[in-house]
Amino acid sequence: MTRAASTTAPLALQKGRSIEKPWQRWLIRLGIFVAMAILCVPGLWVVLTAFRPNVEIMARPPVWIPQDLNLDNFRGIFGLLPQQQQGLPVIEYFRNSIVISVTSTAIAIIVGMAGGYAFARFRFRGKQALFVSFMLSRTVPGIALSLPLFIVWSRLGLIDTSFGLIVVYLAINVPFTIWLTDGFFRQIPVDLSEAAQIDGCTRWQAFWKIEFPLARSGLASAAIFAFLTSWNEYALASQLTRTTASKTMPVGLMDFTAQFTVDWTGMSAMAVLIIIPALILTFIVQKHLIAGLTFGGVK
Repeated sequence: MTRAASTTAPLALQKGRSIEKPWQRWLIRLGIFVAMAILCVPGLWVVLTAFRPNVEIMARPPVWIPQDLNLDNFRGIFGLLPQQQQGLPVIEYFRNSIVISVTSTAIAIIVGMAGGYAFARFRFRGKQALFVSFMLSRTVPGIALSLPLFIVWSRLGLIDTSFGLIVVYLAINVPFTIWLTDGFFRQIPVDLSEAAQIDGCTRWQAFWKIEFPLARSGLASAAIFAFLTSWNEYALASQLTRTTASKTMPVGLMDFTAQFTVDWTGMSAMAVLIIIPALILTFIVQKHLIAGLTFGGVK
């Protein structure tokens, strides 16, 4: 009876596989392709607009296929075109974004790694309540905090400073990195650290030599998410910055808007400059990012 059941099971599986038709697989692939195309069209349109002249962009009916692609829009925002008197301080905006994003990401990863390790390895009073409070802080939208932050920061003298934005982005990224790193460290068996300590390592040495290398992929994924959050954030940065001393790249996009007109070519060129560093960083850590997401996916 048992042998009959075991022999009929593979036949049932084979019969179930034969039900799947080739056209069904192609239909699924076609649906995925259409969905990805819809998602990619806005980004592709921005990139094409960055290389097109303003005449094609404002043409009616619209010109769907570009006829003249050049780098004049990029030269224009840097003030390198003869017909334009002055460009924008793009280099200053880029420097501010790099300093603020890298600094806030580095500190958030250090604090988040320590916090995630503490939540994963230690027991202390109020652990669950504290962890839930960190998660609840992520439910508050950043735009809802713009007015309270502006009032407090103005009294502390942190308006229009890079330090003020770094503190804000730390408050946004630290709970998220703690949540991610907590899941990564929970996947590492405690026996590995205990075995290293039995062999003569201190707890600190066991962490750096055993647990940290295993969680490195997860920390890379947390770092890329924290960096992109700081790099792309606009709502709070637009309220807390005023001059080129602290404006970031997303805030600099508003320099292309006037009361009645919008410089779409310059704005698109600036958007491409914002996208490029994020794409480069994502491709560099792509392997670690995918490994980290799959490593910390199960608790």
